[in-house]
Amino acid sequence: MSSGKLYYRIGEVARMLDVEPSTLRFWEKEFKQLRPLKRHNERLYSPEDIELLKQIKFLLKEEKYTVEGARRKLAQRKGYLLRKQQLIEELEKIRDTLQQWRDKLDR
Repeated sequence: MSSGKLYYRIGEVARMLDVEPSTLRFWEKEFKQLRPLKRHNERLYSPEDIELLKQIKFLLKEEKYTVEGARRKLAQRKGYLLRKQQLIEELEKIRDTLQQWRDKLDR
């Protein structure tokens, strides 16, 4: 995804993922977190949308999850990512505090 484009058309995304555009439209109906921009009756996918689509494809095609199972797995990952982000923020606060103490000791 290094082309630097902000949005990709449904045909481009379908080719990237080696699926039919109808599959992308179906996944959009089944996975509420997937919301491409719709402008002039055209779907435009962001790089984040494409990453989510890759995860969906992996869960459905490679891991053989049902749509419902894939939904649950993605929801679990969302919780995991939220917890991970909270942990990172806490660690950054600790780092800042330690840096302040170090600066005081260096005086």
